[in-house]
Amino acid sequence: MAIGKAIQKGTLVYIYDEKGRQQTSISAVGCNPEDGLQGYTPDAVHVRKGMLMYAYNERGHLVSRTPVHKTHRAAA
Repeated sequence: MAIGKAIQKGTLVYIYDEKGRQQTSISAVGCNPEDGLQGYTPDAVHVRKGMLMYAYNERGHLVSRTPVHKTHRAAA
């Protein structure tokens, strides 16, 4: 199933399917103010933790981890 939405509450990001059912939650703990949920697509949830961007699938499994460039800024 595709990701319907992702919402951060405190230090957790909750992932919901297209029908609004919670699928899982993942940690969004970071050291910087810009850390946490950065956005999501139907295929992945993107969470910044320090200088790394993590992508998780609808089940909360890590799909990729990439370095964040110093010029990267969180979406408003």
